[in-house]
Amino acid sequence: MDQIKIGKFIASMRKEQSYTQRQLADMLGISDKTVSKWERGNGLPEVSLMLPLCETLRISVNELLSGQRLTDSEYKNKAEENMMNLVKEKEESRKKIVLSVAVCFLTILSGVTLILLSGVLEMEMWLRVLLAVIASIVIAGGIAVAVVLDLSAGTFECPKCGTRFEPSAIAYIAGPHTITKRKLKCPNCGKISYCKKRLTH
Repeated sequence: MDQIKIGKFIASMRKEQSYTQRQLADMLGISDKTVSKWERGNGLPEVSLMLPLCETLRISVNELLSGQRLTDSEYKNKAEENMMNLVKEKEESRKKIVLSVAVCFLTILSGVTLILLSGVLEMEMWLRVLLAVIASIVIAGGIAVAVVLDLSAGTFECPKCGTRFEPSAIAYIAGPHTITKRKLKCPNCGKISYCKKRLTH
């Protein structure tokens, strides 16, 4: 989906209804920063906010996801296209998560193997240190790639207000986690809780 196009459409429909970003945000129970983020194309409205947003702007969800007003003849085609885009986005997110796990596993395995070799094989001290440094770089690089892949795969959903968001890399790394949840601060309600990983925006 074209987030820039959707953002411009939200801004256009908001202005058509003569609402400021703050007024629209107050009607939806969110911050005006969130509305601004949508309109700049830096994210899509959370699923829980799509219907209230569409009702407020007097548009359909299909029009929102298309980023334009639709005629009756266009409606069905766009509905199918939007559904396929959501399925595709979910599938791409799954692939990124699998790839991030594989990268993390392989780099840790490679790094540990290098460290074991440096401790088991007979070699000069400088070579042993060099292998340990290379192993550390491989492990750190692999974890960094895995984090970037996982961060770009979907969003996290706040259990308190339902907002979906992408955390910063620092918040992501620092947050304690289970397999499917990570402890993060919601940018909308400000609560810190275990947010569930979602495969779509």
